[in-house]
Amino acid sequence: MTAPPACPRRYPKSSSGVCQDFAHLMTGCLRVLGLPARYVSGYILTTPPPGHVRMVGADASHAWVSVYCPASGWVDFDPTNDLVVDDEHITLAWGRDFSDVAPMRGVILGGGDQELTVHVTVTQTEAPTSSERLEGMVAR
Repeated sequence: MTAPPACPRRYPKSSSGVCQDFAHLMTGCLRVLGLPARYVSGYILTTPPPGHVRMVGADASHAWVSVYCPASGWVDFDPTNDLVVDDEHITLAWGRDFSDVAPMRGVILGGGDQELTVHVTVTQTEAPTSSERLEGMVAR
């Protein structure tokens, strides 16, 4: 599916979809309830199954939802993985729907076909210690 839905009612009946579809559906449902919600696009740290090697460049873009809660501010939910977003999600952009956060858009003049190919690897790094942060600040 992946395109912004003309009729979100088709999702529950289809029992299929990808993260963009679930994010569109959840965003729409939250807005119907009167809650401010936004579509979020980015990447997620993936972990290979036990005994398998992590594939470099195999991570793909991911989508989730952010809803505004007056007491907490913006809170992100990942409907595809049924979890509250944590530090394994990397936000690139947010907007009303996918059309606001598309990685490429605009006008291309000329003939021929165009294709975008992206290879992404998300890795976790160690947080710098307090002394390392201070050293970095002093070195500037």
